[in-house]
Amino acid sequence: MSTITADHRVTQVVRTKTDLFRKLLEWGGFGAGAILVAFGVVAIVMGFSGRATVADSLSLEKIVGSADMTPALIAKEAKDAGLTNVANMPTVDVAGKAIDNGTRARAFASYMRIHALEASGGFTYAQMGRFTAKPDAPKAELAVGGGTDNPQFAVIDAASKQPVANGVRNLWVTETALTTALNTSYMADRLGLFGIVVGIALLLSGIGFIVLAFAALHRPKTAASLS
Repeated sequence: MSTITADHRVTQVVRTKTDLFRKLLEWGGFGAGAILVAFGVVAIVMGFSGRATVADSLSLEKIVGSADMTPALIAKEAKDAGLTNVANMPTVDVAGKAIDNGTRARAFASYMRIHALEASGGFTYAQMGRFTAKPDAPKAELAVGGGTDNPQFAVIDAASKQPVANGVRNLWVTETALTTALNTSYMADRLGLFGIVVGIALLLSGIGFIVLAFAALHRPKTAASLS
């Protein structure tokens, strides 16, 4: 009888420790699930808030696509202007539409680039000189896209006695600043969408953890008849 009693006590101790460890794991599952749900909700809220901020900021600028901002018309314009092999031609129609979201902002920026290329004859900022070149400036002093970087061969402003800036090159500075802002809006909009997707994934994962922990905590205990 003493041997049976001792074995029973050992079994009870082992069973108690096992139940405690199991409960710790199960309540840990509840805690992990709750944390994931909380992070998921926060990520979703921040994602929607970020996208709303982008839309509000763009709406304040009152930007509307011009009549030629359709893929077909801009392609015809580029061809008529002699532009060939232009990369990243616009594919989204924003003609007459308010630029109030990231996708339209990116499309508008791509149309602006084509307009800038049309104005410069297909040359980019880095291909043009800083100053307006004199008519008789040597070819060796001219930039490939027009203008010169040498003040000695630049047109001099009569009032300021300073070289006259290359207006087409300055147009590119303005275009670059505006398109960068628009593309940043697009990136922020996409990051907001990514945050929403991640938040949903975290939310579902957290709910899954809680469901599994609840099921484990309330599963029927099988009677181990060892006595």
